[in-house]
Amino acid sequence: MMLLESEQFLKELTRFLQKCWLSASVFITLKKYDGRTKPIPRKGSVEGFEPSDNKCLLRATDGKKKISTVVSSKEVNKFQMACSSLLRANMDGLKKRDKKSQSKKSKAAQ
Repeated sequence: MMLLESEQFLKELTRFLQKCWLSASVFITLKKYDGRTKPIPRKGSVEGFEPSDNKCLLRATDGKKKISTVVSSKEVNKFQMACSSLLRANMDGLKKRDKKSQSKKSKAAQ
């Protein structure tokens, strides 16, 4: 897995989306990241570890290649706007929902 800067991550994500547009899928995950690289032991706790800044860890994979980036809370708005515009531009091949099958499922649940 490659840890990239946020601009490089967006460029590589664009390549993933263009390469996988017709034939494959791209999976993107987002989670809170506190800077630890090793898990906390179950018995006892690690004292003295205080994360200085809240961060987000973004990962993207196409099944073969993995990329990731860490975004600090100060840069999250700028990165989110850039990422959302990138995803909107590359998700034009989605299928529309069938309203008939959705209404049948909701009636069956009631």
